[in-house]
Amino acid sequence: MAPPLGDIAHVGHAQLFTPELDASVAFCTDFLGLTVNGQQGDSVFLRTFDDYEHHSLVLTARDRPGLGRTALRTSSEEALHRRVAAVEATGATGTWVEDEPGLGRLYVTTDPDGHEHALYWESEHYVAPTELRPALKNQPQAKPDRGVGVRRLDHVNFLAADVLANAEFQEQVLGARPTEQIRLDSGRIAARWLTFTDKSYDVVYTSDWTGSSGRLHHIAFATDTREDILRAADLAIDTGVFIETGPHKHAIQQTFFLYVYEPGGNRIELCNPLTRLVLAPDWPLITWTEAERAKGQAWGLKTIESFHTHGTPPIV
Repeated sequence: MAPPLGDIAHVGHAQLFTPELDASVAFCTDFLGLTVNGQQGDSVFLRTFDDYEHHSLVLTARDRPGLGRTALRTSSEEALHRRVAAVEATGATGTWVEDEPGLGRLYVTTDPDGHEHALYWESEHYVAPTELRPALKNQPQAKPDRGVGVRRLDHVNFLAADVLANAEFQEQVLGARPTEQIRLDSGRIAARWLTFTDKSYDVVYTSDWTGSSGRLHHIAFATDTREDILRAADLAIDTGVFIETGPHKHAIQQTFFLYVYEPGGNRIELCNPLTRLVLAPDWPLITWTEAERAKGQAWGLKTIESFHTHGTPPIV
């Protein structure tokens, strides 16, 4: 039986490893418009202006880029313990830690592919200092006066050796709903999009063509408008940020997108999915065929080859 819808409230934050910590921090603050909200050792904590929690992103110095924790906030203390019990009922294990500012205990476990997930409930609501205090009391922080000014961390796209096994972990253990997928002519599921909320997706699994496990395809930040994506493209070429593909519109999920690389080598998507919600409790899983995907994106742009080959950490 699928777990209760709503035990996972939302994606809380993501952690990226980077061999270029200072440059990655500068990219996040100067280009994305995030705010630094603390540092512990080799980790820097940053936040988007519309996040109510302490941080939206953790950048941690490592020799190679890649994804660390994906943190998921539960809807209650009881929901947290239900999900922990569900994880352990599969035979998997986890560890309780309390090592991030603004948060209580986190239960750290992994999906079948080895991506680290941290489940938690206790979280302090952010209180902006005087210089960042917004004019509107229902907004956590004033909008940034630099960079793109992204609103929130939107989703995480994991590369996986076995998409279906990992998607079923999200569905059967954590309570996500699948919304769209790609099925190849062989019958294998090459990608699946899942949601914990009324957004059309919060996490994605994409087939890793190298057969590797535990790698990252990208993390994505949402903007207010499509025009912000166009402005981001102009800012990118003005400041030397590498554009991989876009601006354009995906066929799957209809997200308006721009893909760039941050200095550490991780792929970052700027996206505008804000107009599309999945409100139907009985939403049917939309399946795209191999032939349909060969047509490219929504307006005919062919999927760039590096989309299938670039992931972090790189294959050596």
